[in-house]
Amino acid sequence: MLSLKNSLDLKIASIQMVSTPDIQENLNVAGSLIQEAAQDGAQVVVLPEYFCLMGLKDQDKVRAREIFGSGPIQEKLAGFAQDNQIHLVAGTIPLEAQNTAKVLNTTLVYDPNGQVISRYDKIHLFGFQTAKERYQESETIEAGTTPGLLKMVINSQEWTFGLSICYDLRFPELYRALGIVDCHIIPAAFTYTTGQAHWEILLRARAIENQCYVLASAQGGTHLNQRRTWGHSMLIDPWGAVLGDLPAGEGFISGVLSKDKLNEVRSQLPALAHRKL
Repeated sequence: MLSLKNSLDLKIASIQMVSTPDIQENLNVAGSLIQEAAQDGAQVVVLPEYFCLMGLKDQDKVRAREIFGSGPIQEKLAGFAQDNQIHLVAGTIPLEAQNTAKVLNTTLVYDPNGQVISRYDKIHLFGFQTAKERYQESETIEAGTTPGLLKMVINSQEWTFGLSICYDLRFPELYRALGIVDCHIIPAAFTYTTGQAHWEILLRARAIENQCYVLASAQGGTHLNQRRTWGHSMLIDPWGAVLGDLPAGEGFISGVLSKDKLNEVRSQLPALAHRKL
């Protein structure tokens, strides 16, 4: 177990899954891993994108959608946060959209009382096509419009997090729009093809250019729908060093966010203060 040096530290964990078309099975796996991470001392735990459902067909998530504030998936998530006394960044779940043929791909954040304290609807929708692979999220997902910023007070210390999801990672202007944060949290389900080429590079770039931590929670394996995800859930520090990496399979990584480290990097190389645009 990692120990905290002082109140300027925060222990966080990122869960990696290989989700299936069975919602209850996925919730059981998520609940078990959340409990393990909490017992290891994590105060903030993050789930991956599509943790609750990796359907056989894209329409499966439309059928599984819930109304914000009501539904069995949300009830379980609230219980996970409350039972383990953690802040839970709950990957993504399908929520009802204005276009009833689609869903919002939404991150909800729960406090230790099981209350929702933040919400972010994925803005950038993934599209990718080769001779062997095709993904078009816009066919079943309605894009969000508002960047997600999360502020929490833990042990009398305020922490600021940027919320983004998977494909958002390729759009640095979103991270600039979120301003100065302590950590960007990124639930994802990167494909094996794109992840192998770009995942670590993009994560480290977002950490370096924003001089903050980046915590990414990924899907990591071959799913029943034959989609293969890249994995490599990671924690990266403000200098771009990889502090944790889970290459594949179910499990979690954990690490400590340090205000001292953030201040050190930003004072030695005050790039954020040097911005002109």
